[in-house]
Amino acid sequence: MNTRILKAACAAALAIASASAFATAKVTYTDTDKMSDVPRHHSDLENMKYVFNEHLNKLSEQLPAGQVLNIEFLDIDLAGEEFPRVAVRDIRVMKGQADWPRMHFRYSVEQDGKVIESGEKKIQNPAYQQSINMYDRDLYGYEKQMLDDWFRKDLLHKR
Repeated sequence: MNTRILKAACAAALAIASASAFATAKVTYTDTDKMSDVPRHHSDLENMKYVFNEHLNKLSEQLPAGQVLNIEFLDIDLAGEEFPRVAVRDIRVMKGQADWPRMHFRYSVEQDGKVIESGEKKIQNPAYQQSINMYDRDLYGYEKQMLDDWFRKDLLHKR
């Protein structure tokens, strides 16, 4: 019995140690009240932030161990247009016209506390409904695909 507990404790410690060796992402949002198009209800806004934070953390796992991706969102314009329907839930309609997703952010990649790459990007996808999207059934799928494309093109291809 004690052997099982010891093995489980060792496995947990190893999992924690290996998880900290992965690259991570630190995501911040500058004044969401002034952003072009983000959810207006607090809970929906927090959900959007959670989705983007999780997605960027997953992307950052592709960076070499120990690197940290810092993203500061300056402006977000989500795909589609949001229409107020009821007090608790708005609805987002995607027409594929002038409602494509756009993001403006600053980024940096750190290794051992030193910035090894940084920049400011404005990304957008005017053909968001005509291109292949791995996340077409996900919430904020068009934005996730746009972040994937930027990450692959600007960060991964340089490594």
